[in-house]
Amino acid sequence: MHDRDKLYIDGAWVASTGTGTIDVINSTTEEVMGRVPEGTPDDVDKAVQAAKRAFGSWSQTSREERAKFLQRITEGLDARMGDIAAVIAQEVGMPINLSNMIQAGLPRMTFGSMQQLLDETTFEEQVGNSLIVREPVGVVGCITPWNYPLHQIAAKVAPALAAGCTVVLKPSEVAPINAFLLAEIIDEVGLPAGVFNLVTGVGPVVGEAIAAHPDVDMVSFTGSTRAGKRVSELAAQTVKRVALELGGKSANVILDDADLERAVTDGVGKCFLNSGQTCSALTRMLVPRSKLAQAEDIAARAAEGYTPGDPFDMNSRLGPLVSAAQRDRVRGFINKGVEEGAKLVTGGADAPEGLDTGFFVRPTVFSNVSNDMTIAQEEIFGPVLSIIPYDTEDEAVEIANDTVYGLAGGVWAGDADKAKDVARRLRTGQVEINGGGFNPMAPFGGYKQSGHGRELGKFGLEEFLEVKSLQL
Repeated sequence: MHDRDKLYIDGAWVASTGTGTIDVINSTTEEVMGRVPEGTPDDVDKAVQAAKRAFGSWSQTSREERAKFLQRITEGLDARMGDIAAVIAQEVGMPINLSNMIQAGLPRMTFGSMQQLLDETTFEEQVGNSLIVREPVGVVGCITPWNYPLHQIAAKVAPALAAGCTVVLKPSEVAPINAFLLAEIIDEVGLPAGVFNLVTGVGPVVGEAIAAHPDVDMVSFTGSTRAGKRVSELAAQTVKRVALELGGKSANVILDDADLERAVTDGVGKCFLNSGQTCSALTRMLVPRSKLAQAEDIAARAAEGYTPGDPFDMNSRLGPLVSAAQRDRVRGFINKGVEEGAKLVTGGADAPEGLDTGFFVRPTVFSNVSNDMTIAQEEIFGPVLSIIPYDTEDEAVEIANDTVYGLAGGVWAGDADKAKDVARRLRTGQVEINGGGFNPMAPFGGYKQSGHGRELGKFGLEEFLEVKSLQL
């Protein structure tokens, strides 16, 4: 069991002011794998006051000093990668090999990249008779989701600390144990008291208390668009800075001259990563109408290769979803797709054979989807792909942009320049060309209702800096 009975506030492990606890469920066995405190607004206030006290001195440390702490945290993450990967494979359900590489590997990379970014960031520049200085924004509230739990924490906490900010973190109550591993590492490296604080709890209580707190200068939130709107409303009352990374319904545009076999096979993988529990998943595959039947065959073959099973079984390519609620929601979307007349190519709403325990969903592909169907407009967050036919390139761009979201996308073409031309027309924060790999140093974030602000790399660091002019 991974029970944690204390919060991390002001450099110490302390009991919550409340008595509630939250059960953490193993997504494969459906058993309780640990418990964490159900934090209160009073806990948030204590953490914010500690962060506010610590800000004065932490914000004045040299970049070398901050880089040294970030390096130590990176080394701590490195030493515990196996523990982190195993915990997240249990909490979220990602197969262990991928969990090692992504769920444990990316946070380490994000913390590790900060020293180089600190060196490259211009904190002072002369413009005419003004000295322009960049300073830390202040106390930052970080509210993070469960799908890539420690990666999303690192994408906020590492640059915030690098910038000289202090932090109050609320991890998702669905997958919080990995955050305690980070807090233990931070405690071991001796980060000054109050610079990093951890308060677990539920969004409507702890999340709202952070977003509304008058002494929080900025809130950085990753999660659903609905919850992001609520964070914005609360933050507006004290006019604090807000960074939001929200939902997506990303289009993968396969052009007429693309290598269809490669494009469709890769696209299915990009949709099903982490059992589809990825905000930037390429969930709408746009193919020329003349190639629809061929694309369906390739997609069915690819999807059926994603064997669902226990994340610790090396033959499993698709883990469970994170919770019963999530599984039921995804199955509801699959039923809706059938009801609205989409063609079910493979998969369906029934549990995968032989997997009655665990929050499993069959890898599912729909075809002949029209873009006004529910499964083409709403974020499903499960292993469900919608194949949408189009007749002209202009129509493909129109369909791709016909969504409230704008987080990611893909374009496949025989001619890479042609692919880039189409990519520039997509109203979205990231576009991969011919399956281009995820770059953890490139800016990540969305257009439209996918949010505002950017994470990762130098843009992620700049998010936590204020700009001041000294007129000389």
